[in-house]
Amino acid sequence: MEKPNIPTLYEWAGGMETFEKLTALFYEKVLKDDLLEPVFRDMSPEHPKRVAHFIAEVFKGPETYSSTDGGSHYKMVKKHFLKHINEAERQRWIALLLQSADEIQLPDDPEFRSAFMAYIEWGTRLAIINSNVDEIPMHPETPMPKWGWGEPGGPYIPEK
Repeated sequence: MEKPNIPTLYEWAGGMETFEKLTALFYEKVLKDDLLEPVFRDMSPEHPKRVAHFIAEVFKGPETYSSTDGGSHYKMVKKHFLKHINEAERQRWIALLLQSADEIQLPDDPEFRSAFMAYIEWGTRLAIINSNVDEIPMHPETPMPKWGWGEPGGPYIPEK
């Protein structure tokens, strides 16, 4: 029996326009939020679009973040270094992102939202770890993560 052509998470979500719309709305909310605004008040005007490009690339879309934006997984991790993100900030970040996802009508089928939430949980927990360490536990050449329809990455073990 032949397997159906399964779209990537990027394709299923609606492509780059969807991710840019998501992060634009999300960061509008962040800058109005009492808890998160101090963390993000100095972000560049390009930040929402770069985060959209990062997430899109992770969800197997075009490599805009790593090619056009000059980013890498290491550079994204480095952005969190010494920010001392805490659990309350992480949870608010997730809540505002999910609210934004609902408002722009990101696909709400269980399979997509499960994969989306798994990535958000994984990424925000790494952000806490990487924002509270004395050195970045990652090699600068670490490849971009690639997220799909439920492939777990295994246990967290910092690189040496």
